[in-house]
Amino acid sequence: MAGRRSWKARLALFVAVLGPGFIAGAGGNDAGGIWTYSVAGARFGYSLLWVMVPATIALIVVQEMAARMGAVTGKGLSDLIREEFGFRVTFFLMAALVVTNFGNVMAEFAGVASSLELFGISRYIVVPLAAATVWLLVVQGTYDTVEKIFLVCSGFFVCYIFAGIMSQPDWKAAAFATVTRPDAIGANYRYLYFYTVIGVIGTTVAPWMQFYLQASVVEKGLTVKQFKASRWEVAIGALFAAVISWFIIVACAATLHSTGQVEIANAADAAQALRPLAGEYAYLLFAAGLFNASLFAASILPISTSYAVCEGLGFESGLDKKFHEAPVFYWLYTAIIVLGAGVLLVPRFPLAHIMVLSQVVNGVVLPFVLIFMLLLTNDKELMGKHVNSRGFNIVAWTTVVAMIGLTIGMFVTQR
Repeated sequence: MAGRRSWKARLALFVAVLGPGFIAGAGGNDAGGIWTYSVAGARFGYSLLWVMVPATIALIVVQEMAARMGAVTGKGLSDLIREEFGFRVTFFLMAALVVTNFGNVMAEFAGVASSLELFGISRYIVVPLAAATVWLLVVQGTYDTVEKIFLVCSGFFVCYIFAGIMSQPDWKAAAFATVTRPDAIGANYRYLYFYTVIGVIGTTVAPWMQFYLQASVVEKGLTVKQFKASRWEVAIGALFAAVISWFIIVACAATLHSTGQVEIANAADAAQALRPLAGEYAYLLFAAGLFNASLFAASILPISTSYAVCEGLGFESGLDKKFHEAPVFYWLYTAIIVLGAGVLLVPRFPLAHIMVLSQVVNGVVLPFVLIFMLLLTNDKELMGKHVNSRGFNIVAWTTVVAMIGLTIGMFVTQR
């Protein structure tokens, strides 16, 4: 009986902390991410599936660090960076983050537009309605309300698991490619390979996710006492996101790559291409998943950016505050949505290029954010006994070195 009560107590605690980690992990599978994973599968087949293993390990470690910092210090990531490293460093980091995230927001509204254009609905109708919806959701809602809606949206990502199964992949080849070292890449494909790998890791462990996660942990009021359950929530959220990503790559490898369709303009292109190859249901699931993911991330990304900038520059922030209580937070959120959506209404804007480039920029910026996180999580005065373990430091520093190496490799092989 005592064991049953203990199990129920642990489950109740897990449900209580559920939200920040799961939402942040799922948020990585946004429109730009879906397009990047689709391109990886279409261009390279199953051969890039191995990237998901180290990327998932890095995601779990990095997000655990962000959640732990939030629980121990009660402060957001950019707030801590400003306190420990000064206003000037924080200002330049926030400027880089705003530029990077703005590209991501444009990608989200591009995903919203392209997913419904598959069904003949014009972007000139869809994009303004989507922008108004996400704005009202956040401005008129509370943290608890927004979190519950985001959790429901996260569940819809299972569409990609079903789409992947319906694509009838070579399961043995996919499993083998996930756990083995890839073959040598020819000189002509090295730049494209580096570019795609950086994009895959950049969208899996996106910098904005860490700012959102830590700020959410703080706003939800999670403490060190609840952190054990929160750590499990972060890990499960990261694994769920990684499984979805794996199935997207598999679906496109089994259909597009196997038939020679190695170039796709956007994520909606991937859905359209699946239609004759994997069937009507796979196409509908992929398209529905794209719309859900795009609208979901179009809400989260501006929130993450507003959190980071306002914390870093010392302004009030938070979803439980009214507009007049945190005007900079809400005006920045509004500006990002209006501008990000407005770009979609400009004829012949190069959205496809921006979608993948935004994920690559995520990967290039990631090491700088990780270095700050590592310095903070190893500061005994700040973290006390909750500093990083040796294993966490090894994984995080390896990620920093690997991303810098991949970025150098990309530029060296560029022609």
